This record gives sequence, structure tokens and C-alpha cells, in this order.
Amino acid sequence: MDDPAVAGLLPADPLLHLLRRATFGPSPSAIAEIRRLGANAWLDRQLNPASIADPVADRLVARLPLCGLSISEIRAKVAAGQLKRYAWEPMWQLSFVTPVRMIWSERQLFEVMVDFWSNHLNVTCPFGDVWDSRTDYDRNVIRKYALGTFADLLKASARHPAMLSYLDNRYSTRLAPNENYGRELLELHTVGLGYTEADVKDAAKLLTGLTVNSATGQYRYDAANHAVGPVRILTFAHANATTTGGEGAALALLDHLAVHPSTARRIVSKLCVRFVADEPPATLVTKLVKVYLDNRSAIVPVLRALFTSPEFAASVGAKTRTPLEDLAATVRILGYGPPASGTKSYDSLYWMARNAGQAPLFWGPPNGYPDVAAAWASPSGLLVRWNFHLSLAAGYWPADLAKPADLMTGMIGARPATYGALIDATAKRLLGVTLGAAQTAALAAFYGKTPTSQLKPNDPAVGWMYPYLMTMLLNSPNFALR
Repeated sequence: MDDPAVAGLLPADPLLHLLRRATFGPSPSAIAEIRRLGANAWLDRQLNPASIADPVADRLVARLPLCGLSISEIRAKVAAGQLKRYAWEPMWQLSFVTPVRMIWSERQLFEVMVDFWSNHLNVTCPFGDVWDSRTDYDRNVIRKYALGTFADLLKASARHPAMLSYLDNRYSTRLAPNENYGRELLELHTVGLGYTEADVKDAAKLLTGLTVNSATGQYRYDAANHAVGPVRILTFAHANATTTGGEGAALALLDHLAVHPSTARRIVSKLCVRFVADEPPATLVTKLVKVYLDNRSAIVPVLRALFTSPEFAASVGAKTRTPLEDLAATVRILGYGPPASGTKSYDSLYWMARNAGQAPLFWGPPNGYPDVAAAWASPSGLLVRWNFHLSLAAGYWPADLAKPADLMTGMIGARPATYGALIDATAKRLLGVTLGAAQTAALAAFYGKTPTSQLKPNDPAVGWMYPYLMTMLLNSPNFALR
């Protein structure tokens, strides 16, 4: 942590640094676990999410049974009269369950990567054209391949009705190729800027025929609508001689793009922005590009190399939480549990995030939510975060989260002797550090006291006003850092 502007705001502990970046925020149980396992074993476990039992998240997700339905399951419910055609309920359930998974899943790094790929291969949710396919896209594209290879993820997205509908390729024919998906495939999903209009036209041509069966909602390849003829897209060339071979030619393009050096640099750079710094070190990007290419776009080796790099270790304080991450991190560090029953709090958490400008999965353009501090720097956004810190800490909203009956003892144990000790213990619990003398004095002054003032059992500071101390600490620059 070389930046004097953040010196002392975060603990230097490398275990807590890893938790802040590879999860949606430290929680008391996650801190205990990583201290027990150590960084390497903890990372190994997180990179193998199938090995992690996740009963709490499974139980919570099961309360919204539409959120993981396949296309055929949604359409069967429509046929049975259990859902209306074009109903948005499955998409809303997926949106509402997203922060729940972020907060209470044990598979934290997996959920972070689900969020990362949901933005990289964005399909807005809810969105009318994907009413029957968006939940399936989450389950069978994003979640299925989140820790697989980018090549498999890219091919799955390219043949999924949600992506084909969202970026209009389902309407692209040999007589009227639609360039929307071809352009975003190059610019956003793979190589980035540097392509030509001729590249886009040939990509659109090659992708014709990848469409959706309007009767079933499923992907299909329509050979009759595939445009034949030779194509050249960047360094990829194909004769594309037959309509029956068009799907194979399109998949060959996707495989080529997935391991293109420019794609490697783009994916790796975005991972470094997510996990290291808004302007990541060039040395780290270069190293990780080699790992990506050597492993044919496999993501786990890249993540392992990233999290064990000296550049990552030196990046303490170099990232700022987005509003959605701030929300998840707040509940996690408080250690509050999920509601015992019902889903009312799911809606509340979603609307908190939406009020702060980052409704889960709701970004409209195909480029996904931004992940740099400048994109979220606004006084109004900060005020919304401060308000939900108080609502959450005090239990005002959502009111059904499981929290200690006595907040102070639940947070720090026995009552300290002085106001200064109360502030120190709470800061250590929520921020991982104690504050400087001036900040501690200012917080004591909020209660009309000094740090050395004796703390009595009936003082409001350990009763109904304790949530205000928690909130002021959560409002600090310390907590804003990822």
C-alpha cells in the first residue's frame, strides 16, 4: 500500500486483502475460515466451487423457484396456464436472487466471476425479448462456464437464444445480415477496438443461420438462411462454402477469437481491473496474457496467477466498491443472516441497489456495468449508500434479517470501559483497523463525549444509538475501498 492517500485506511493483512477482492466482502465466518485454511488452501477451495457445500444459498434460491428455469420449463408453465406468455416473473426472480447469492453463498469467488461474466457478456435483465431465455442463460451459460474456458463460454453465449435475441442475430439472414452481434462480438466480447467495417460485415455474414426456433424458443441452426462465401475476419479466414457447414465455420471463428492475443489482453485486463486496480500494472497484464494463452483460455490458471502475484499483493487500497458490492459487503461484514422465511428482504435488497444506481443485471447497453471508481463518484450516490448503511445496521430495512438482539455485544462482546475503546473495538470489527486520534475524537464528540469518557451501561451509545456508530464507520473511506 504505497499510496499515502490510502495508507492506514485498510489493514495490511494479506488474508483480508484477498477476501476483499475475491469475495463480495469479508464476513466474520469467511475471516475465520481463511485464517484457519491459509491463503493457498482457501483459494484452492474457492476455485473448485463444486467442492463447497452451499446449503444456505441453496435454500434461499429455492424460495424463488422461477429464477433457474429452462426455456422449455418456462414455456411449459405458459402452456399449463401457470405463467402468462411474455411474463417477466422469472427474470425478476433472477434479479432479486442475485444480491442474495452475493451475500450468503459460500462459493464467493464463483459468484464474483458470475457477476464479472454477466457484465462482460451482458444481456439486460429484465428485458422483453428474453422473457423465456434469460434465466436459462444465467444457468447454462454464465454459471456453467464461469470458471471454465472462455472459448466454451463464448460459444455457449453465441448459441443461446438470450444473446441471439438481445443482439438481434436471430433476425439475421443471408438476404439481410444484421451486424449488431457481429460488431459486439468483436468490440466487446473478444478483441476490442482495432477491427474494420469489413471485419464486421464478414462476421455478420458468417453468423447468419444462428437463430432461435420461434415455436420452441430454443437455439437452432438454420442452414437455409446462412450466407455462403469466403470470409476474412482479422486473422481468421474461411471458405464458408456450404450452408450445411455454416455453423461449424461460425464456431471455428469463435474458437479463433477466444485465443486471439488481443482477446487474451482484453479479458486479462478486465480481470485485473476487477481484482487489482482501475489502471492495472502492465507487468501483470503481460504475465497473465501468457498464462491465458498457454492454457487455451482456461480461467482458473489466470485467477490463480493473478491472486498469487506480487502486483496483487501490492494493490491494497487500489480499488473502490461499486454500489452493489457496497450493499453486499455491508450485510456480510455485519454478519447478519438471511430471513428465516419468505422473500420480502430479497426485494428490499434489490431496490436498495437500484436506488444506488446498480440494479443487479439491469445495465441496458451491451457493455455491462463499469468497474472503475470514476463511474460511481457522485454525491447523490454516496448519500444513498450512507442511507442504506444505517437501514441495514439498525435493522430498519430489511427488517427480517437475522441480527443480534443486542447489537453492541453481538458486534464486539462485552461493553468497553470508555468511548474510545468502544470506537476502537467497533472500528476493528467493521473495518479491520482502528482510527486515528482525530477521527476517534470526532466520533466521541458525536455523542457529546471524549475518547476517555467513561461508558455507562445505560448510555445511548451502547443502546439505541449504537447503530449510528456502526453507520459512521461504514460511511468512512475505509469501508468504501475494496
